[in-house]
Amino acid sequence: MSLWFLVLIQIAILANAFVGGVFLAFSDFIMRSLANTSDEAGVEAMQVINREVFRWVFMVLFLGLVPVSLALIGYSVSQLSGPAAMLLTLACLTYLIGCFGVTIFFNVPMNEALAGMEISNSTTQDYWTQTYVPHWTFWNTVRTLACAISSGLLLSGLVWTMHA
Repeated sequence: MSLWFLVLIQIAILANAFVGGVFLAFSDFIMRSLANTSDEAGVEAMQVINREVFRWVFMVLFLGLVPVSLALIGYSVSQLSGPAAMLLTLACLTYLIGCFGVTIFFNVPMNEALAGMEISNSTTQDYWTQTYVPHWTFWNTVRTLACAISSGLLLSGLVWTMHA
């Protein structure tokens, strides 16, 4: 096993854990807390969060896992075989589909819709309580689980490659 592969897989395990931890916090208590404030306060806070997320380390980890996952898939299918290749490929596909794909197709469209809404509008309040909070949180929980599963599969694949 090459050194770059060993380093890359360790980075991927940690990045998945960090990204999944952020998603877990949102699903576990942040969204519930925002939903328990006034609707206007919850909407405003989420609009600010959705703008600020682009400026921090989280986005580097979240987006960086895409090329890392693709590189690991390429390495796994070309240089490994058996359970190690399968575990690592499944781990990366889990991240790409269950985290990144869900974000692009579900969470981001809801964020964009919320960003364009006036905070005090009754339509915004209805969207916030009836659509955004329950659906966004559901898909966020899917992302949380995808990151956790991906981390576990990556770790299992790494262990398998060390014993092969």
